[in-house]
Amino acid sequence: MSAPASLGAASKAGPAVLRERGQREVFCGLTGIIWLHRRMQDAFFLVVGSRTCAHLLQSAAGVMIFAEPRFGTAIIEERDLAGLADANAELDRVVARLLERRPDIRTLFLVGSCPSEVIKLDLARAAARLSERHMPHVRVLNYSGSGIETTFTEGEDACLAALVPEMPDAPAGAGPSLLVVGTLPDIVEDQFRRLFAALGIAPVHALPPRRSRALPPVGPGTRFLLAQPFLNETARALEDRGLERIDALFPFGAEGTADWFAAAAEAFGADPMRVRAVLAPGRERAARALERHRATLAGRTIFFLPDSQLEVPLARFLASELGMVPIEIGTPWLHQRHLARELGRLPAGVTLSEGQDVDRQLDRVRVHRPDITVCGLGLANPLEAEGLTTKWAIELVFSPIHGFEQAADLAELFARPLRRRDLLRV
Repeated sequence: MSAPASLGAASKAGPAVLRERGQREVFCGLTGIIWLHRRMQDAFFLVVGSRTCAHLLQSAAGVMIFAEPRFGTAIIEERDLAGLADANAELDRVVARLLERRPDIRTLFLVGSCPSEVIKLDLARAAARLSERHMPHVRVLNYSGSGIETTFTEGEDACLAALVPEMPDAPAGAGPSLLVVGTLPDIVEDQFRRLFAALGIAPVHALPPRRSRALPPVGPGTRFLLAQPFLNETARALEDRGLERIDALFPFGAEGTADWFAAAAEAFGADPMRVRAVLAPGRERAARALERHRATLAGRTIFFLPDSQLEVPLARFLASELGMVPIEIGTPWLHQRHLARELGRLPAGVTLSEGQDVDRQLDRVRVHRPDITVCGLGLANPLEAEGLTTKWAIELVFSPIHGFEQAADLAELFARPLRRRDLLRV
C-alpha cells in the first residue's frame, strides 16, 4: 500500500510542499554515464552489474555498432550471485583486460549497480586495491549508480562527489578562483568562459574537467557555482573542503542566466556597470529569441512529474519568461537551500511535490489534463495513449539548454510537442 502524502509548511521561499512516499517510476543513476563519458575524454566507466544494466546503457546512449564508447559492463553472472566465484578476482581480471586494451584510460570508475549492491560487493575496497596496483598510470575510483540508492541524475552527483577528495589543494597564498560545478556541453562551457573573462573573473575551473586527471586546485579562496540543481552531495563535499557556494538562479533562460553571472560577478567584486554592459547583449538576444515561442506556450498548462531534479528551475523559466502555467511541480528531492531563489519566483497557487507516489500523481494529471506533462520514458507512452501530450524529461538533460544562446532551444523543446499535437488534430 502506498504511503500517505504529507504537506510541509509553507515558507517565505516558496509554496508548501506535498511530500509523496510511494511507488517510483524513474531511471537509475547509471544513466548519468551517458553524458559523463562524453565529458571526460580520458575516463572509463565500468558498471559492475547485470545484462539488464548493459542493455539500459546501450539503449540510452544509442551507441552505433562501430562506436567504441568509454563505458562498459562487467557482467555479474549466476555463479557470482550464488557465491560460486570470487567476485573480486573476476573483477581484477576484467579490469586488467580492459586497461590492456585501452591504454588511453587515465581514470577508471567502478560503478555500483543493484546486483553489486545485493551481493554486497565492496567496490570502494576494490577501487582502492586496483588504484594501488595501477597508479600512477590509472586512478581507480568508485561510486554507486544503483537504482536502490540513486535516481537518474544522482549518478552524476555521486560521480562528482567521488572526485572532490582527489582535487589538489591550492598553493598557499593563492588568490580567489571560481569553480563551475556540473557537466556542461563543451560549447556551452566555452560560451560561459568568454563571459566570465569579459566580467574580469579568473581563473575559472570546471568540475568535471574535460580531462579527468586535470582536476583543478581548490582552497579557502575558491567559490563555486552550481550549474545543475541536482548536485547536493557534491556541494556538501566541496563545502566540507572549505569552499563557499555562490547563491544564484540556475542558468536557464535570459533571467536565470543573467542572475547566475551577476551573482558570480558580485561575489568577485566586479563593477556593476561593467556587469550590466557585458550581460545586456546576451540577455536581449535571448529575450528576443524567446518571443517567437510565447505564442505557442503562453497560457498553456504544464505538469512536472518527478524525474531529473531540473523541474523547479525549468518551471520558473517557463512561467516567468514564457507565460506558461505550472499546475504541479514534482521533483525527486527538493534541496530548499540550493533552490531558495528559484522557489521564491514560482507563481502563486502552484503545487510543489517532493518524492513520488506515481499512482497518486497520475490521478492528479488525469484530473487536470494539462497541455503538456513532463515525465520519464516509462510514463510517456501510456499518457500519450490517453490523449495527453508529453515531454521526455531525459531529453532535457541530454540537450544543451544552459545559457543565453540556448534559451530559445530550451523553449523549443516544450513548444515542439504542442505544435505537433495541434497539427495532428483534425
